Amino acid sequence: MFTAPSNNARASMNEDASLYERIGGESTVRKLVDTLYERVMADEVLAPFFEHSSVEGIRRMQREFLAAALGGPIVYAGKTLREAHSGRGITREHFSRFIDHLMAALKAHDLSDQDAYDVISRLNTSVDAVVGDTTNG
Repeated sequence: MFTAPSNNARASMNEDASLYERIGGESTVRKLVDTLYERVMADEVLAPFFEHSSVEGIRRMQREFLAAALGGPIVYAGKTLREAHSGRGITREHFSRFIDHLMAALKAHDLSDQDAYDVISRLNTSVDAVVGDTTNG
């Protein structure tokens, strides 16, 4: 006979799940990245960074990166963040603007506040590599 797990058991299962699994896995990552890049490409400050790039290629790499960063079963095979962003003139303000768009995408897809915070926290660890700051790592 099957019985529903207790609240404590459900909480424990949720704690054991990766952030990738908690937010809904591949389908949610795909939707988040699509929403994110719709916003980024409409942003007059950020869009110029992508003028000479394949947006679909960037979306694919971002899905892969985000899935790996959130503990998914994907292995990110792209350039290092530092290599991919080096010499592009990306500042902390640009990074912050990108993260603001990500937060809006997270909210648009009804992620819990805690999951949205956890996603942002994971990506904020990349700021130095993206902006090319070598003083912090």
